[in-house]
Amino acid sequence: MSSSAIFVLDLKGKVLICRNYKGDVDMAEIDHFLPLLMQHEEDGLLCPVLSRGNVHFMWIKHSNLYLVSTTNKNSNASLVYSFLYKLVEVFTEYFKELEEESIQDNFVVVYELLDELMDFGFPQTTDSKILQEYITQKGAKLEVGKSKVPTTVTNAVSWRSEGIKYKKNEVFIDVIESINVLVNANGSVMSSDIVGSIKLKTMLSGMPELRLGLNDRVLFALTGRDKGKTVVMEDVKFHQCVRLSRFDSDRTISFIPPDGESELMSYRINTHVKPLIWIESVIEKFSHSRVEIMVKAKGQFKKQSVANNVEVRVPVPSDADSPKFKTSTGNAKYVPEKNMVVWTIKSFPGGKEFLMRAHFGLPSVENNELEGKPPITVKFEIPYFTVSGIQVRYMKIIEKSGYQALPWVRYITQSGDYQLRSNV
Repeated sequence: MSSSAIFVLDLKGKVLICRNYKGDVDMAEIDHFLPLLMQHEEDGLLCPVLSRGNVHFMWIKHSNLYLVSTTNKNSNASLVYSFLYKLVEVFTEYFKELEEESIQDNFVVVYELLDELMDFGFPQTTDSKILQEYITQKGAKLEVGKSKVPTTVTNAVSWRSEGIKYKKNEVFIDVIESINVLVNANGSVMSSDIVGSIKLKTMLSGMPELRLGLNDRVLFALTGRDKGKTVVMEDVKFHQCVRLSRFDSDRTISFIPPDGESELMSYRINTHVKPLIWIESVIEKFSHSRVEIMVKAKGQFKKQSVANNVEVRVPVPSDADSPKFKTSTGNAKYVPEKNMVVWTIKSFPGGKEFLMRAHFGLPSVENNELEGKPPITVKFEIPYFTVSGIQVRYMKIIEKSGYQALPWVRYITQSGDYQLRSNV
C-alpha cells in the first residue's frame, strides 16, 4: 500500500492534523492539494486521485473535512481508500461525529490513533474495539505498572480479547440481501444483481472456533453432493478472522469470531432477478391545468411472505401544486422539496395489488425548462426470506471448555438500488 503521510484538512485546505510515516514526500506538498482540486473541479475533471509532478494525492471528503493520503510510489489505490474510510469509521466510533471541531477537541487521541492505525505507511491495528482497550478518551492518569500492552495487539488473534465470559453463550447470524434492479419504460429488466452480507452478533465465552456451512455450489461440487438448491457467490469478501487458506482448499468458513457485532462476509450473486414489487404507472398531463398519476403496485413474491415499510417514490413535475390523493391502502404524501410523492405501505403481503391515484394542479404559465425523467424508486424489507435461496446449513461452535451454545439465524431481503423507469 505504502502511504507516505496522512493529512486531515478543513474546507479551506488548512491542515488540522497530519502524520508523516515515511518522510519521502515533502510535507509542504499538501499546500498544492486544494488549488489542484479546485482547478480540476472548474474544468469538470474532478477525480479521486490528483497528481502534481511525482506526488499523488488520494482523498475523500467527509462532512467538513478532507482526508488526504500522499505518496510518490505506484501505490495500491483501492487499499489506500479502504484505509481512509476505515479512518473515518474509527474516528466516528471515538468522537460520535467526525467534523472539524471533534478533531480540534481531541488532538492527543487523534495522534495516538494515527500512530496505532498505521506504521511506515502500512495499516496495522484498525479494529476500533481493540484500539479502545488501550487508547481511551479519559484524562491521562499516571498508573505505575499499568503500561502493559494488551495481548490483543501482539496476539495472533488481534480482533478478540482473551478472558471473555458470558452466562449464556449465543451467536446471532443475520443473512441480509439487497436487490439492485433497473427496469426500463417497456417493462424489461435492464440489469439486476444481489448484494449480500452475513453479520454476526457473538456472545461466546473464551476463544471459540466457529465453522459455518452454506449451500455453496462449489462446495457441493467438491464433495460430490448435488442435492437441493445451491448458490454461486462472486466477489466474496471476508472479515480478517476467516482462515482464507482453509476456504481456498475446501470452501470451509472457519474462524475465531470478534466479540459483539461484526460483518463476517459479503458477496454478490450475478443473476436475473424478477422484481419483487412490480410498479405500473400512468401519468396524464393536461396542458396548463393539471396532471393525474395512477400507480399500481404488485407483490411478486411468495404469499406467505410480507414486505414491511414499503415506500414507492413517484417523481412529479417541479411546478405541480394542490395535491390530492386516493389510495387503496397506506397513505401518500407530497414532498415538494424533492418533487416527489411518497406512498407508504406498512405491510404488503405477497401476491397482493394496491392502487394509488394522485391529482396535481399545474400553473397556467408553461414551464419552458426541460425537466429530466427521474425513475420511480421503491424501498422495502422482507423478513424470513432470501431471493437467492442462500441457506445457513450449520454453525458448529467448538470451545475447549466444551460449553453448549445456541446459534440463531435470521434472513432479510431488502431493496438496494431499485429503479423503474416510466414513459412520461
